[in-house]
Amino acid sequence: MCNYCGCREFPLIGRLSQEHWDIQESAGELRRAVRAGRQAEAVALLDELLARLLPHTAVEEDGLFAELRAEGTLTAEVERLCAEHGAIHGVLGTVDRAAPDWAAVSAALDLLIQHIDHEEHGLFPASVIMLPLSAWDRITPVATEHPAGSGT
Repeated sequence: MCNYCGCREFPLIGRLSQEHWDIQESAGELRRAVRAGRQAEAVALLDELLARLLPHTAVEEDGLFAELRAEGTLTAEVERLCAEHGAIHGVLGTVDRAAPDWAAVSAALDLLIQHIDHEEHGLFPASVIMLPLSAWDRITPVATEHPAGSGT
């Protein structure tokens, strides 16, 4: 993950980057289980990965990517990344749990890691430059405020 441009200081980018880290960790666990022949564990890990990946992708596409499309400069890159989302989900989301095609899963995981790298080192830093503050205001997660002394 990138640490040089400061884009993670933007709350949404920080959240997405942390999720990328978690997704990569899940993907690594899945690969290790597949390589070790631990079929039942691998299937469970695939489901865990999808549980992380699907909401993450929705946040990217409905928030950051939508704003980048509206801005217009990075539309082609956003479309390419959305197509990769579709390809990755198309494989991981349709695995036959009784007879998984682990070679196809491995190829999808390879694409996933490359995809994350493109977002972390290309799209995220570029989005900080390209999007106006008003866009960031629209897509920045609202921090939950707790009244002083509430204990929560």
